Amino acid sequence: MPGTLPRFPSMPSSFLSSLPRGVNPPSLPRGISLPSLPSLPSMPRGVTIPSLPRGMSLPRAAVAMSTVTQAPRRLLQDCCSVLDHQTPGGLCGCCWALRPRYKRLVDNIFPEDPEDGLVKANMEKLTFFALSAPEKLDRIAAYLSERLTRELNRHRYGYVCIAMEAMEQLLLACHCQSINLLVESFLSTLRLLLEADKPHLHILATSSFVKFANIEEDTPSYHRSYDFFVSRFSQMCHTEHQDTDLQNKIRVSGIRGLQGVVRKTVDDELQVNIWEPHHMEQIVPALLVNLQQHTHTNSESPAEQTEVCFRELLGRAAYGHITNAVRPVLMHLDSHSLWEGRSFAVQCFQIIMYSIQPQHSHLVIQQLLGHLDDNSRSPASVRAGIVEVLSEAAAIEATGSVGPTVLEVFNTLLRQLRQSVDYQLTGYYDKDGKQETTSSDEKTLQDAVIKTIGSFANTLPVYQRSEVMLFIMGRIPVPGMYPVLGSPNAGFEGSRMIQVMLLKSLLQVSERYDSSNLLTALPSAFLEPLLSFTLMEDPEIRLLVLSIVTSLIDRRHNAPRLAATAASVTFDVSVLQRKEDRCSRQDNLFIRKHAQRLYRHIYLTCKEESSGRSHYQALCALLAVVCVELTNEEVTVDLIRLVLALQELALSNQECLSVFNRCGVHAVCAAFLLLLSQLGPPPPLHQHVTQVIESRQSSAPHLLPDDLFCDKPRLPEGELKVDEDFLFSQLKICAALTGSSYSAHAERFSTPYTPQITDEDRLSKRKSIGDVISLQIDMDPEYCDTEQKPETEQITFETLKNAIDDRGSVEEDERRRMQVVEKFQTAPFEEIAAHCGARTSLLHSKLDHIFDLIIRPPPSPSGHSPPRSTPLYEMKFPDLCVY
Repeated sequence: MPGTLPRFPSMPSSFLSSLPRGVNPPSLPRGISLPSLPSLPSMPRGVTIPSLPRGMSLPRAAVAMSTVTQAPRRLLQDCCSVLDHQTPGGLCGCCWALRPRYKRLVDNIFPEDPEDGLVKANMEKLTFFALSAPEKLDRIAAYLSERLTRELNRHRYGYVCIAMEAMEQLLLACHCQSINLLVESFLSTLRLLLEADKPHLHILATSSFVKFANIEEDTPSYHRSYDFFVSRFSQMCHTEHQDTDLQNKIRVSGIRGLQGVVRKTVDDELQVNIWEPHHMEQIVPALLVNLQQHTHTNSESPAEQTEVCFRELLGRAAYGHITNAVRPVLMHLDSHSLWEGRSFAVQCFQIIMYSIQPQHSHLVIQQLLGHLDDNSRSPASVRAGIVEVLSEAAAIEATGSVGPTVLEVFNTLLRQLRQSVDYQLTGYYDKDGKQETTSSDEKTLQDAVIKTIGSFANTLPVYQRSEVMLFIMGRIPVPGMYPVLGSPNAGFEGSRMIQVMLLKSLLQVSERYDSSNLLTALPSAFLEPLLSFTLMEDPEIRLLVLSIVTSLIDRRHNAPRLAATAASVTFDVSVLQRKEDRCSRQDNLFIRKHAQRLYRHIYLTCKEESSGRSHYQALCALLAVVCVELTNEEVTVDLIRLVLALQELALSNQECLSVFNRCGVHAVCAAFLLLLSQLGPPPPLHQHVTQVIESRQSSAPHLLPDDLFCDKPRLPEGELKVDEDFLFSQLKICAALTGSSYSAHAERFSTPYTPQITDEDRLSKRKSIGDVISLQIDMDPEYCDTEQKPETEQITFETLKNAIDDRGSVEEDERRRMQVVEKFQTAPFEEIAAHCGARTSLLHSKLDHIFDLIIRPPPSPSGHSPPRSTPLYEMKFPDLCVY
């Protein structure tokens, strides 16, 4: 009969008897009734079996499956399934065959024994159905989530894993256009698993999320939120567990989860902004904790995964995100006191500098500089750690620039040097004087700052290095100037320490400077104040200046090889890197402009009594570098004249030089002439030099560098006496150069080299920068002679000298100097300005007096003085007479 319903098999009587008390079977749809059961008594007419309350199901154990035949077995399973899933009353809810197809497909993927795993054949059917009817995806996902939630509540973790596997396969199989129908249910399910207290569920959820994160989506999603996942994955990275292996697994899962969040959100502008500070403050510390506490034992270690995740995070950072990504790193290192160890801080910023885009490197440098300023009142070990990280970061940066504020970088580092000097002198690094510091800690910081300055300079192009050297020179207390040096309480010793520190910084820059044009490398604005330091009494400052000048002139890096010339007279010139062509036009201009100034300072440096072995070796290296780099006939002749003048200086009794100083000058002359004679002059010159050196080796070894520049030099007792055989003869040198290309300049030997003593020398001859008054010190009215000179006084050199410098005894001079210095340090600016103005007026009056003496008419034979004429400088000439 076509309209009849199928006949149900008979139901065993034990089914109804096994129901709990008060629980009745579900009602059937209208018009459908159960068939007669042999052992079931008939029910009154009009009475139907009530449905089970929501949330209650019949236990499967209540059915005696062993007594049921194969036909009723299927019906019992269907009924139990219906009651388990709590479908509403009706035809589809009562019969498993009439339920929605997607639910039947979902139920079929679960095996009877969870250990059997997912039923792959049925999973393929479900996947095919989902792809054929994508509009059902949201229902499939919701039902899968409902089934997983029920199994989770019943602690059936095997079925939970099967449900998650099914969801993952559906996500991977679905097209991008329809994936949003699955995602909400999928993410809600992951939240349930992550909120559970089972670690293996956390690992399962993380693995599923990572698979989801690797799926590329084309359709936007405006309503997703990953805040919970960021927080939960970060918490997993901090997990502490007794079982080390389980702890590492959880932490690795958390790190991978964070990596998945970054991949899912970083490239999608419609997603949550993962670069916001509150997200970065959770992600970055979670990564750094694992990077710090673990070592790279294998590819699955937390440290290895952390580094991979950290590099990927920084590699995806855009220009505006670098600050938010680096700031948590600085905060983490501060809060855990990790600057002092330095190794971990250096490791972190090495990862950062290698991972970010090269054009963004200067942003990291600027943040480190700002952080260094913020920690200016921190212990020296913390500041030294930050500076060392800066040095490593600058060495890694390969773009050749540290951003648009290059000088700001060096200004910050030089300011740290000045502050460190103040802290070293006071012994405290805070304003209240409670936090003590030591000189060794501050010196460690100063060395780190100097090294960092060199590292930064090494990344700059040549033209910027020149600007940096000028910038540093402008910060050094140069004689005749008085730049701001930071704390006014530093005093003379503080100023000297600052000079030394800044000169060491300048040496770091100059050692890495490589320019083919000496006019660019040594402009007048840089060379003149630099050479003025060679005349100061501090031997350390003079040695630093000699090293700086040598490194700037040495363009072929021969200085390390030429250092051997000052240690021994047996030197092989074949190891030098020499140029084949003649001096360039720029070199000739440099020689004409600066050579005489350079020679003069070399000569005056040799007159210093405090010079030691290192000073004479530096002088010899400087002369050798000049000879190699600027070789031509004129320079060679001038250098020989200079050496002969130095030889006369060592023989002179007018100079207060010790025996060691005189022997040192003789040794420098011998070593340099031996090198010079092998670089191009005629062989007779080399023969003469060799003859003199052999004579010294036999009878006067103390005049050679081999015996003098050693740990225990052998010096003669009493006054130094040098025979003519041990001296270089000017006549023999002139004769050796005759007939060669050098003979055109041989007439210059007739005029001995005599350096001119200028005001620069007097300005530079100071013990410290505190003597800033120079020649005006002695023009105070209270110290000047008020006695007027008669008009008949003869104009001599002493008259001009006394007009400017009327000095008394040495003790009185020193007392007046200290008074003036103290006055300039303590008096108000207005008083100092008035004081200087008075001295200027006094100088003008003395000069007017001298001019009157100069232009006075000659005495008359009659004894009467003629009327005075108009001074020449006051006469007015007609316009036609002025050319």
